[in-house]
Amino acid sequence: MTASTRAPAPTTIVFGTDGWRARIADEFTFENVRRCADGVASYVTERGATAKGVVIAFDRRFASEHFATAAAEVLLAHDIPVALAVHAVPTQMSSFEVIERGAAAGIVITASHNPWVDNGFKVKAPSGAAAGSEILATIEGRLAANGGIGIERRPLADAEAAGLVERFDPFEAYERFVRRTIDLDALKAADIRVLVEPLWGAGAGWISRLLSGGRIRIDEIHQERNPYFGGVNPEPIRPNIDEALGRIAGGGYDLGLLLDGDADRAGAADERGTFIHQLEVTGLLMYYLAEHRGWRDPVVVSVNNTSMAARLGERYGIATFETPVGFKYIGPKMIETGAMMGAEESGGYGFGMHLPERDGIYADLLLLDLFLREKAAGRWPVSRAIEHFHELAGPSRYLRIDVHVDRALYPETKRRLLVDLRAQAPAELAGQAVVRTIALDTNDGFKFYVGDGSWLLIRASGTEPLVRIYTEATSEAMRDALLAAGERLVRGT
Repeated sequence: MTASTRAPAPTTIVFGTDGWRARIADEFTFENVRRCADGVASYVTERGATAKGVVIAFDRRFASEHFATAAAEVLLAHDIPVALAVHAVPTQMSSFEVIERGAAAGIVITASHNPWVDNGFKVKAPSGAAAGSEILATIEGRLAANGGIGIERRPLADAEAAGLVERFDPFEAYERFVRRTIDLDALKAADIRVLVEPLWGAGAGWISRLLSGGRIRIDEIHQERNPYFGGVNPEPIRPNIDEALGRIAGGGYDLGLLLDGDADRAGAADERGTFIHQLEVTGLLMYYLAEHRGWRDPVVVSVNNTSMAARLGERYGIATFETPVGFKYIGPKMIETGAMMGAEESGGYGFGMHLPERDGIYADLLLLDLFLREKAAGRWPVSRAIEHFHELAGPSRYLRIDVHVDRALYPETKRRLLVDLRAQAPAELAGQAVVRTIALDTNDGFKFYVGDGSWLLIRASGTEPLVRIYTEATSEAMRDALLAAGERLVRGT
């Protein structure tokens, strides 16, 4: 006996704070990748920019190169030339190539630091920044109409024979680009030993290659392609990086530099194997640009990033701007304000003198330059330099936790958090009075400041039954108390 089933409805594809991500072979299928590429083709065609072409790159996840080919074939069917990476490259290389070529857009097949079972589709604007609301509106408008219909495509080999496909390797041009603003030779000459952890991702080998041929000693682990990412999420935070931290703690290293799965996020550790969290890195990079480079252009941070940015801004006379979560907001604000730096809580850092998009490799090189300059100033090892930094910027005890909610209960949880909290915000958290409450511009959460300057942010996901709780506090005790208070708010206890 057999049973018939109704054909599934086309997948509803929504681009979040950083592209569209989904589980491979479930919603992330060749059909849906072609639909996304069809949306990009619509955007390019409507702008009359087909001759400018589209850059396509991909990471090391399962079948990413094949999904990239599928996207390319759709664009080629619209007579849009394609520049296709010869191998997996960091996501920001798409941004770099879009700018270098004056391309109409960029596509990257990557799920960044998501679990290994996922893949994703990112879009880059002509500026190299993450696609903003105008571009995404065109793409999503097309996605609403192209589900369940045949999407035209032109075989890659046929288009390549016709001269519509160019293969690119960005390394040499990127190295020249980096040398405009970083003295790579000075970094190479440093008498230190660094551990690099790329987490099996597309950034493997890049820092080692950029710094090869000098006195500096670079040990890089997990360079091989492993779509399973060693069983951890390829996000450069604990516990995913604990192996690297343990190696550093074992002795012999002066610094650890970390990357995520597609190398657009950065991280670091001191000589003791102590993790330097993402908000500290934001402050350290801002301090570096102001103190060591003497720059005073604005800085843009996401609403869930550090209060140290505002304090450093006051110290150095630097304007700071706050945006919603996601580089699709930060990048355009950087361009609007002429910012020297943009930073998000999840470890993504972009720079006005470089790219209006995150670049973990570049951020790690800047961190290396910072600590070498601190060493020259007598603040060494790295842990001492960080102590000095906090003497200027103030304390930062940060942590983020994810609270997973039963899918059936999630609508009520969201209503309670997003409606009830708006009507009646808590007057007290962790034993301190709430002195300021901010409703997020994206209407998905709230940020609460207490009397000592610590804050708690609660943000409900729009794509999965999940609530993220963030806090930055003046002490570990206050941090833990605020997180516990936030979890009680989420669970309604």
